Amino acid sequence: MTAIHSTQQVAYATVGGFVDELVRSGVRHFCICPGSRSTPLALMVAHHPGARIWMHTDERSASFFGLGMAKLLREPVALVCTSGTAAANFLPAVVEAFYARVPLVVLTADRPHELRDWGAPQTIDQLRLYGGHVKWFVDLAEPDASADIQRYTRLVAGRAAALARQGPAGPVHINCPYREPLVPHPGPGPTPWDVAPAGLAAVQVASGLRAPDNALLESLTEALTQSQRGLIVCGPQDDPALPAAVARLAEALGFPILADPLSGLRCGPHSRRMVIQSYDAFLRLPEVAEPLVPDLVLRFGAMPVSKPLMQHMQRAGGAPNIVVDGGAGWSDPSQLATAMIAVDGATLCERLAAALGAGRDTMVWAKRWQHVERQTLATIQQQMDGFDDLFEGKVFRELGEALPDGAVVFAGNSMPIRDMDTFFPASGRDIRLMANRGANGIDGVVSSALGASAAGASPLVLVIGDLSLYHDSNGLLAAKLHQLNATIVLLNNDGGGIFSFLSQASEAPEHFEQLFGTPHGLDFRHMAALYGARFHSVADWGEFRQRLAESTGGSGLSIIELRTDRERNVAMHREIWRAISAELARG
Repeated sequence: MTAIHSTQQVAYATVGGFVDELVRSGVRHFCICPGSRSTPLALMVAHHPGARIWMHTDERSASFFGLGMAKLLREPVALVCTSGTAAANFLPAVVEAFYARVPLVVLTADRPHELRDWGAPQTIDQLRLYGGHVKWFVDLAEPDASADIQRYTRLVAGRAAALARQGPAGPVHINCPYREPLVPHPGPGPTPWDVAPAGLAAVQVASGLRAPDNALLESLTEALTQSQRGLIVCGPQDDPALPAAVARLAEALGFPILADPLSGLRCGPHSRRMVIQSYDAFLRLPEVAEPLVPDLVLRFGAMPVSKPLMQHMQRAGGAPNIVVDGGAGWSDPSQLATAMIAVDGATLCERLAAALGAGRDTMVWAKRWQHVERQTLATIQQQMDGFDDLFEGKVFRELGEALPDGAVVFAGNSMPIRDMDTFFPASGRDIRLMANRGANGIDGVVSSALGASAAGASPLVLVIGDLSLYHDSNGLLAAKLHQLNATIVLLNNDGGGIFSFLSQASEAPEHFEQLFGTPHGLDFRHMAALYGARFHSVADWGEFRQRLAESTGGSGLSIIELRTDRERNVAMHREIWRAISAELARG
């Protein structure tokens, strides 16, 4: 091994080896924010031929952009920032990644150990800055010429990338202290990525799926065959193999599948014969829900968005409630689970379907659900067609009918994700539905959606409320800087529309607008102009369809605004519920 002399050459070799091992381990995308202390990292990423840089000026937007990329790609993305409060601005996205199981490698530059806690500028305590919201934390050693440190640095990089993607996936945090001078200089010999020095290549890390054993298969087969009124509930999950496998199991059992929009089951080439999509609309009606109480629930993924669905599972009382989680987590906020099974969901479904074979006669139960589904969907369509006003829920019906194979629809939190749940239609087209449902916040949604666009989502449509768009307006700069293609459908009801559905509206009316409605009066066309986006405020559905077709068929960033009224929006939702209740009472 060639001797390394200067501090800058040491940094080149050590940091270069660290970056090289990240790239070798599958980290291809680096979201970098400007700063001085992070210079060694930024420059070595820029030099590496296998790394792609996505520059951002705002750390919070950068971190959510990286989260959206990682979510779409299902692979780790790195975040890079300088020291101090820059690192603190990553926290919201780190929290979301942890709870949503999105792989991120968070790289925060820091002052060297001798400058910490001595009043040095732009220095805070970055040790375990994200607390329990990361899977692993390392305070990296400063760059050093020794072979041991060179190997250790590469091992940390490889281990970090492996742990980020290993189930349950999530963020890891590596704190990177650097001494001045900060600009690395190459020394004699090859670059760290041309030839990894002998003995310094990191350990390969491999992990496999958690497969069910025979004893588990036998016990589950017995429980499922004893059930005559079973339900399969699929919440948010990201395994592309699960939809087809769970569809086959449902047909073998004769069990309906209540499919959350983020489950991957609403759209795609798999069988949707047993998929129920309108449960949120009819399970909120007690007279409809009571005859549909199951005697067993088999659940995959996180807890679904729908509150009426969770309440329906509570109606089942002491019935078996089996939760399957291949990531070995404990996703049961309702505390209804009677069994938590840490095995791969798709593998379990395939083996159970094979064990069950044919001959189950529970289709009367399934047909009861399918009958209610048909009546509900027809009533929803009839009601929406009768509305003269722009109805926020109808946006998702329009998108479901208009978007092609390969499209991605990203929903904001609060009302958009709930309207997606109720109104987005099942389809044989391969449309991917996404949202940030780890911590369910409205922050960073614009950036996450644009990160998905940068990762290849095409066309990408983001449906978002006005407060959420305002909250992450800095994120729009990424579309301009990186020439991204995206359509933003802005549901502008001048405030927090979801609160109008809650008890605060009726029980605290004298303070409602100030504390919950929070009207802002913003004209978003000026925001669009600032970032070079096209802006259209549409007056009817014909104009909406025209602008949507122009935007998704073209390039660049477009914002299509629908101005709605909060009180009228609530009234239209409730008109639909009443119409469904009346129709199902007749049926």
